[in-house]
Amino acid sequence: MTIDSTATPRLGLKANWQQFTLLVIINAFVGGMVGLERSILPEIASQDFQLDSRTAIFSFIIVFGFVKALANYLAGALATRWGRKNLLILGWLIGLPVPFLLMLARDWSLVVFANVLLGLNQGLTWSTTVVMKIDLVGQKNRGLAMGLNEFAGYISVALLAFITGWVAAEYGLRPYPFVVGIGIAFLGLLFSVAFVRDTIPHVQLEARQSRQSEMKNIFLQTSFLHPNLSSVTQAGMINNLNDGMMWGLFPLLLASKGFSLKAIGILTAIYPAFWGAGQLITGKLSDHLGRKPLLFWGMILQGATLIGLVFAQSFWAYFILAALLGIGTAMVYPTFLAAIADNTHPHQRAHSVGIFRLWRDSGYVFGAILTGILADAFHLEIPIIAIGILSALSGLIIGIRMRERHPQLAELHPDSR
Repeated sequence: MTIDSTATPRLGLKANWQQFTLLVIINAFVGGMVGLERSILPEIASQDFQLDSRTAIFSFIIVFGFVKALANYLAGALATRWGRKNLLILGWLIGLPVPFLLMLARDWSLVVFANVLLGLNQGLTWSTTVVMKIDLVGQKNRGLAMGLNEFAGYISVALLAFITGWVAAEYGLRPYPFVVGIGIAFLGLLFSVAFVRDTIPHVQLEARQSRQSEMKNIFLQTSFLHPNLSSVTQAGMINNLNDGMMWGLFPLLLASKGFSLKAIGILTAIYPAFWGAGQLITGKLSDHLGRKPLLFWGMILQGATLIGLVFAQSFWAYFILAALLGIGTAMVYPTFLAAIADNTHPHQRAHSVGIFRLWRDSGYVFGAILTGILADAFHLEIPIIAIGILSALSGLIIGIRMRERHPQLAELHPDSR
């Protein structure tokens, strides 16, 4: 599954299908690493470490989100200087100890440290695979490429969340649910070292063809000033704010309703499963309909379904709402990255993607802190309502401020900033 590194690079999914497929597989391994703890770590905090404070339980999400956000930024800033492949390998080396720490930790601080390493692993590896796929396919199929990338990652999150929830119900919360993570980490490292080729030559080729102009201050433009880039960035942060809430609070909400560990494992897997599978459709759809409609309606759907969780009672009500939340997230997740790529010069793409992912994954931090404070001060339902409202407002910002309605506008009007 390698390509001749001496061959002249060509852009396009068909021309680069071998390396593209390899990177999809590697991203599935990346998603599997975070899926290991998705459905059971809040229960481990409560049962194994007797943590009662919601804020204390969410500390692992706060640390994970903060470190991953910084790693995203570093990956974007260093991708061209150090090379994509080198950053990918570094990310896997950092991730190797994570399953061992989660299996064997006797103090909560070791669990938090494992999430420091996991955040670095996720930021470096996921950011790198995202940028490398965009490098390979060119503009025509960016949405499809991101849909395939995020599909692989989040289906793996869902699969591992289900597997670890089932294993925990049958054999206990530790150590057995984390054994599979050892194999995932070693395979990810092996594939990255042995088979991946760097994509810098593809960037140089696209730069010669691009009509996008380079921006003077890529951080300010991506974060605040560019109407398309900054609109996408704020929505990305709010999206992960509500995902951070779901990660930490949803299993606890279900447990408070009397659901079993098996039921919690299924319901916590449904949301990322629909999120992952839906991106096979929504990524390509954004190539045809444009980025803005999917971003607007996706955030509105997220807000509505989060508020609906407060009123649900039965297993099937939660099942349907979790599925709808996954669909709403699938509408926006690959579209975020495609929209960032549409509006940046190839030489600045990795940096802009890194800045976007810095803000996006900061949402985990803000979401966990906000959720923990509100849940401790009031009830579990209050942070769900608050974050649902924020998600809907984020969609309205997209509707009002984002100019782009079709991806081709980025090429037709490269200076419309």
